Amino acid sequence: MDGSGLLGVNEVRQAQVDGVLDRFFSLAKNRAAAFGPEYVRLWEELQASAAGGKRFRPRMVFSAYQSLGGTDLEAAAYIGAAFELLHTALIVHDDVIDHDFVRRGIPNVSGVYRDQALANGATEKAAEHRGISAAVIAGDLALFNAYRLIDRSGVADITRDRLVEVMDDALFASAAGELIDVDFSHLTDMPRVDDILTMERLKTAVYSFECPLQAGAILAGAPEQIIATLADFGREIGVAYQIVDDLLGVFGQESETGKTTIGDLREGKRTVLISYATTTQEWAEIEPLIGKRDLTESEADRVRELLIDTGARAFAEGLARYYANRALSRLAEAHVPATLRDELIPIADAVLGRVK
Repeated sequence: MDGSGLLGVNEVRQAQVDGVLDRFFSLAKNRAAAFGPEYVRLWEELQASAAGGKRFRPRMVFSAYQSLGGTDLEAAAYIGAAFELLHTALIVHDDVIDHDFVRRGIPNVSGVYRDQALANGATEKAAEHRGISAAVIAGDLALFNAYRLIDRSGVADITRDRLVEVMDDALFASAAGELIDVDFSHLTDMPRVDDILTMERLKTAVYSFECPLQAGAILAGAPEQIIATLADFGREIGVAYQIVDDLLGVFGQESETGKTTIGDLREGKRTVLISYATTTQEWAEIEPLIGKRDLTESEADRVRELLIDTGARAFAEGLARYYANRALSRLAEAHVPATLRDELIPIADAVLGRVK
């Protein structure tokens, strides 16, 4: 399949998932109307948080499902939408944990409710509390209903139970990774590279790659060996994706990623890039600038120069390639169908292509 054909397939898949989510939110808002307009508004803000994006996690579900012979696209759309709603819940709560009121340049759920409270005359502290409270409630609603979408998929009981177990694995691992990340933010010393990789795998890679791929295979009725191989592939490519994501957080083009390239530096985010830099003699110059809340653009440029000079950028890029190649090696095993390889190899290529 050529690139244009793959794009067309993904657009169809996204439309199917969007359809499931649109119906879900429409029903939820109609139900919420009985409790008053403010509850409807909360659902509208949650829907806005779930809107847009590349529907990456549903794509993982569909990739495994269809390449393994699955034909019930409505069921796959429900499972994909479940993982998308899980993603929405986790980012809403992550913004609460990070005390962020903006995501991708616009107010998030916390920010919308905070800004409204400020406009109504609340103090900054009271307004922030209102915003964070609304976001916790919204994230809880998304989290619970991710499971409900699996229930509504119409799949057989045994398959549904397996899918719920996979969703449990995704959430359980992500919560562990989030806790580790929170603990990292209170450390005076930078965590080791291996510790950061473990955190990133648990926090994001499991629910974004490993579990959606497993879910698609389970839905397709695939053999256990294939399900296990997809978990291995997802683990490796998920780690590569997170390393690349951290690279783009410092060296990316904001016009392409939609993400600021100074925010991670100001936050002092614990990444492979920064952890490696602590082992170099240039760290003495870098350290005072990492986590500096008023970091200037010129200071950020200097950090980028030093991260290149120390070899930190090259190390992170090499590590991403290493994990992507490990993922691809799993697909070379004899029991992996050619249709599955053809579906997943472009995903690995796309992960590495983000930093070219």
